[in-house]
Formats: sequence, C-alpha cells, structure tokens
Amino acid sequence: MRNAALTLGVIAGVIGLVIGFFSYGYSVFIEVFGPVGDVAPQVENVALVRGVALLAPILAIAGGAMARSSNLPGGILMLASAGGMYWAFGFGVFTMFPIAMSVLGGLFALAARQPDSA
Repeated sequence: MRNAALTLGVIAGVIGLVIGFFSYGYSVFIEVFGPVGDVAPQVENVALVRGVALLAPILAIAGGAMARSSNLPGGILMLASAGGMYWAFGFGVFTMFPIAMSVLGGLFALAARQPDSA
C-alpha cells in the first residue's frame, strides 16, 4: 500500500504542477492584459489560486515521497493537497484526476500498517 501511495502521490503532484502552471499563468495574463469580456474573466481570489498552484503539487509530491518511510505525515500531506486543489480550483475535468489520486494515495498511506514486502 505504501508503494501505491508513493506512486499516486507523485503522479498527482506532477499533474497538479501542470494545472498550477496554467492557473498561475492565466491569473498573471489576465492581470497584465485585462479580462476578455465574459470569455476570460479574472479569478475571484487571485492570491488563493496562486498560493495553491504553488503549494498543492509540492504537498502531493512530498507526501508521496514520504509514504514509504513515514506513512502518517505522507498521507496527511496528500489529503491536504487534495483539499487545497478542491478549494482553489474546484472539481472539474482537469482537476478530477489529481484530486482523486491525492485522496486515494493519502488514504492508502494512512491505512498502511506495516512496510510493504520487497
């Protein structure tokens, strides 16, 4: 279970990095060039989106990396990453996979009672 948590956390973090790059870049683009009517408005809470775009993927990757050696903090970090992504970006077509992977990896890490064999 710890190996599965590690894999899910790292993959969720990498996908979260892509979402974070685009979210941060989108908010900067709209700030510099202005909104494009109703097609591309500025996000409601720019600081929240930018902060979570940076922190959530790092938490997922760090939690996944910690899952093998220290499962409890790793699981908590992955669940915090999923909560942050859901809070800032919502649950949609691009965020459903990293959120689901972070939650599942966090639950696997928390449920792991003993080290995986080999």
